[in-house]
Amino acid sequence: RIQNWVPVLAKAVGEIDEQTYFVGHSLGCQTIARYLESLPEGKMAGGVVFVAGFFKRLTNSGDDEEAQEIARHWLETPINLGRVRMHFKNSIALFSDNDQSVSSDNQEDFKNLLGSKIVLEHQKGHFDDCFDLPVALKAVLELSGEKIV
Repeated sequence: RIQNWVPVLAKAVGEIDEQTYFVGHSLGCQTIARYLESLPEGKMAGGVVFVAGFFKRLTNSGDDEEAQEIARHWLETPINLGRVRMHFKNSIALFSDNDQSVSSDNQEDFKNLLGSKIVLEHQKGHFDDCFDLPVALKAVLELSGEKIV
């Protein structure tokens, strides 16, 4: 639930500044966005890497009523992406060409409303059980201006 996740993130972050970088996966992308939306004017993060994020819809929730209810809660609770965009310098959104949960039309909001650079990975599914993701590290380094070695 949004009311549970966002305060936990806020507590973990503490004071945000332009040296703060976020990486989120799936619902974590929503959590980061909603946290940023809640910030007062003038607070700015350095950047965000969104992995398999969504704002439009999810697919493949099947007959799992609990999963459908969780998704519905996040999808139907309004979010002002324009306000979110005011609180970070740059972002990169990673998607997979065979994600069984996040449909490709979700890329539009990241590109058009959040200004994210879109990176499409091949055959990564929903990035589940993916513990080595060099493209995510590369994205963080790119956002932070660090040299990629």
